[in-house]
Amino acid sequence: MIKTRKYAIVDLEATSTGPDAKIIQVGIVLVQDGQLLEMYETDVNPHEDLTPHIKQLTGITDEQLRQAPVFSEVARDIFALLEDAVFVAHNVRFDANLLAEHLFLEGYELRTPRVDTVELSQVFFPSLERYSLGNLADYLGIELLDAHTAIADALATAKLFLAIQEKIITLPKVTLQKLLTYADHLLFETGQVLEELLSYTSDYLSAGYERVLDIVVKKPSYYAKARHLAPHFEQNSALLGLEERQQQVAFASVVENRLRDQNINFIQAQTGIGKTYGYLLPLLANCPDKQIIVAAPTKLLQDQIMQTEGTRLAEVFHLNCLSLKGYENYIKLDVFWASLSLEEDNRLLNRIKMQLLVWLTETETGDLDEIQQKFGAFNYFDRLRHDGHLSTSSLFTDIDFWQKGQFRAKISRLVITNQAYLLNRLADDPSFLVGKVLIIDEAQKLPLQLEHLSRRKVNLFELQNDSQQHLKTSPDLLTRRLLENIAYNLAQLVHQSTDIEKTVEALRQDLSELNVSFFPQLREVLDLRLDQFWISQEKWGETVVPYLHGASLSLGNFYELLPENTKVMAISATLAISQRVNLAQLLGVPEKRVTYDYLPQERLRSQTVFLLKELPDISSLTAQDYVNLIYHQILSLSQLNKPIIVLFTANQTLLEVAERLERSKLPYLAQHQHGTANQVKRRFERGEANILLGSGSFWEGADFIQQDQMILLVTRLPFENPSNPYVKKLNHHLAETGLNPFDDYHLPLAMLKLKQALGRTQRRKDQQSAVVLMDRRVLTKSYGQTIRLFLETICPVESVSPIDLPSKIETYFASGEEERKLP
Repeated sequence: MIKTRKYAIVDLEATSTGPDAKIIQVGIVLVQDGQLLEMYETDVNPHEDLTPHIKQLTGITDEQLRQAPVFSEVARDIFALLEDAVFVAHNVRFDANLLAEHLFLEGYELRTPRVDTVELSQVFFPSLERYSLGNLADYLGIELLDAHTAIADALATAKLFLAIQEKIITLPKVTLQKLLTYADHLLFETGQVLEELLSYTSDYLSAGYERVLDIVVKKPSYYAKARHLAPHFEQNSALLGLEERQQQVAFASVVENRLRDQNINFIQAQTGIGKTYGYLLPLLANCPDKQIIVAAPTKLLQDQIMQTEGTRLAEVFHLNCLSLKGYENYIKLDVFWASLSLEEDNRLLNRIKMQLLVWLTETETGDLDEIQQKFGAFNYFDRLRHDGHLSTSSLFTDIDFWQKGQFRAKISRLVITNQAYLLNRLADDPSFLVGKVLIIDEAQKLPLQLEHLSRRKVNLFELQNDSQQHLKTSPDLLTRRLLENIAYNLAQLVHQSTDIEKTVEALRQDLSELNVSFFPQLREVLDLRLDQFWISQEKWGETVVPYLHGASLSLGNFYELLPENTKVMAISATLAISQRVNLAQLLGVPEKRVTYDYLPQERLRSQTVFLLKELPDISSLTAQDYVNLIYHQILSLSQLNKPIIVLFTANQTLLEVAERLERSKLPYLAQHQHGTANQVKRRFERGEANILLGSGSFWEGADFIQQDQMILLVTRLPFENPSNPYVKKLNHHLAETGLNPFDDYHLPLAMLKLKQALGRTQRRKDQQSAVVLMDRRVLTKSYGQTIRLFLETICPVESVSPIDLPSKIETYFASGEEERKLP
């Protein structure tokens, strides 16, 4: 049993969070020696009416408070509980300052030490995305029945504080000792909690850890022997506890039948049938001696497969599964160790160093994507990213995460990666796939990934900032001169006052003489395989940001990258891009090397597309009028009180709509504003807001499975930008081969992307979604009929005026609810 000081865990409810706030409720829980000692709670009469917001938030009423004592009547009791204890709160600055002010006015001076559980949680639970009390309670399984009442929040905070104490004493002593060197940078006396518990940590480093200097890392788990899978899909599915799906079984049968086919297999199967298990189980059962590599379209989907199917397969069948990404995703321990020796005045940066020390004792991958909160420290995290190189003098060679990942990739039964990494790896090392089975999940995204392989872009403002930071910290004269040259050339590019080709060559020369850890993103853009460069500008809020682009003039050919003796299966929701172009052709696969399988496509009954008529022509609107049009449509749909996903084709429009929602105080979550796509998705699924604004990966890389009924608002048909240099290059290539660029490629590809978007909200049989398409071109342009007929093969399509739309969707959802009630 641990022996500690007495802690008073306090939570207050108040009339506001402003300087004139008055206390309306006090909750105190006393904790000592790891035990709850005493609880105290009281309402406080503020002698003023509560705002509707506070009433709704806390459930406290004016009538309730009129019967409560005033603060002067309870001040002595509160002070008596606090005077010999350490004051602890979740966001201690607010609670301690407010309570100390109220006590001072009654003649009591509160001078106790203060501890903040928000900062402690950030340090000791480093991989969480949010550190609100509710989120931490969910994560730790702490009961919080009456959130935003003082005693309930105080009790939950007390249990959180005890959980933090327990976590601290389980850490290796060497880690805790290193943490103590930064503890003074935590708020108030928060660091004293670590010092008090140091003697309870073990001097013995358990077998689950490895240590180099003062850095301790967790050893990755490894199954010595995998369990055999059953010969039949249904048996393995039952072992995993999956519900039986006829379409999934049929899909798995196709996969199994194609295993001995020497060709590249293209299999068309609609979304929502459980394709991941549908291909993994037959392959794992029937290819016991072959490694399975799955290439998901995005890192978001890669993480999703690893966290769900990968983790479950490891648990049930003891399979060694690995998520493999590019080296820049992993922490470089040499750089991190060097940063620990630098004295920083930045309190946030020192806390992040503490977080990372704890995280290293937990992570098996070293993937920096596991750290959800990077805001305010992006430059620091960029410095920590691996560059794919290890010095022969490095002390961390044996525990380097990138190197361990490469080794584990050779011995893992299942490797999950993303298409971008796959293509980069094949370009450098085709032997990576020899003798293995490759599954390309959502293969319709591969043509764009092929182009990304030969196309890069980088924010020039960020590069300028990096060059200034490097100049401040680089002591030797040669490095400073090179950095000054780079800074000058970057400025020339920003002002577009230079010959881009000559500047690129000058930058390449300077970078070749610098350490490879400098400017990794710029090095990618200036890769020698790229031979076309240009500058573009994007508006982010009030700022116009310049980007440097690099691209290859030749179109990629996936088939030429593939080594011999690799079994390849490409899974896609659609194989035919148009009557004259299919997916295999776009990937460069000869027709004689292809086999096609088409699973029956069921027309969805639980999804309807509403085409908005009577809308103005988008091309005739000013940017502001277009933003207003989208905003008012969201406002109209929000009255239905259903989760709404709004898809954009331009980030600038997304941010301007977000600004309108902000001004109207309508709760929302926006990509690029409230975190990464993955973070925004999780916050939306937790119900933090009913409106999500997304672009990019939300068109094809994020599945929404939890919501029963959803609205998907598509603001614009997803055509490629005709002024984009790549699009121009592609148009030229297609025309040279006798194809019509718009009819044979861009139109079918836009329809394909639209179909992908529809599939994001159809992940369960009992899920119902209304899709609103607010682009009138589908009703007025000659190609609109092609799009409508395509959509009707997926689900019912209906034209409706904006004014009638809410009632139509309400009726549609009501009919779905009635169907679900039927036996």
